[in-house]
Amino acid sequence: MVLVIPGGTGARNAARAKGCRTRGFRLERAPHMARERTLSIIKPDAVEKNHTGAIVARLEQEGFLVCAMKRIHLTRPQAEGFYAEHKGRGFFDELCTFMSRGPIVVMALEREGAVAKYREVIGATDPAKADANTVRKLYGANVGENAVHGSDKVETAIREIGYFFAGYEVAPAAH
Repeated sequence: MVLVIPGGTGARNAARAKGCRTRGFRLERAPHMARERTLSIIKPDAVEKNHTGAIVARLEQEGFLVCAMKRIHLTRPQAEGFYAEHKGRGFFDELCTFMSRGPIVVMALEREGAVAKYREVIGATDPAKADANTVRKLYGANVGENAVHGSDKVETAIREIGYFFAGYEVAPAAH
C-alpha cells in the first residue's frame, strides 16, 4: 500500500515526528504540479477606491505568492505599448486613457496553475456576469472599469511581466 504525502522528505519526517504510523505503507512524494507566474494589474478604478489591500489579501488567501509588486502611474505611451495587441480595436483609445488616468499596482504572482487560477479568482471581464465573490464581482463597476487585469496564458504572462519588471526585480521561483 502507498501513502502519498505532498512535499517529499521533509513532509515524511514531519509525519513520522507527529506519530503517523507508516508500518505497511510505502511513503511517496505526491506528483508536483507546474508552478507558473502571471501578471496582475490592479487598475486605476480599484486603486482610487482603496481596494488594493483587499485585492492583494484575497490573492494571497488563494495561494498566490507575490514575487514582485509596484505602484506606478502609466503614461499614455506606456499604456499604448502594453496594450499594443489591441491597437485598431474600438476600445483601444478608451482603454489607454483609463489605464493612464491614475496609479495602478502591478504584480508578478506565482503558484501552481497561476494563469488559470487567477482567471478563476478574478471572474468574467464584465462584473455583471462574474461569479459571486470573484474580484471583479466585488470591486468592478462595468466592463471598462473592472478592477483588475490578468494574463490570459503563460506565454502572455512572460511578456507582460517583462514589460513591467526587470529580471532582478522578480523574486526567485519558490520551490
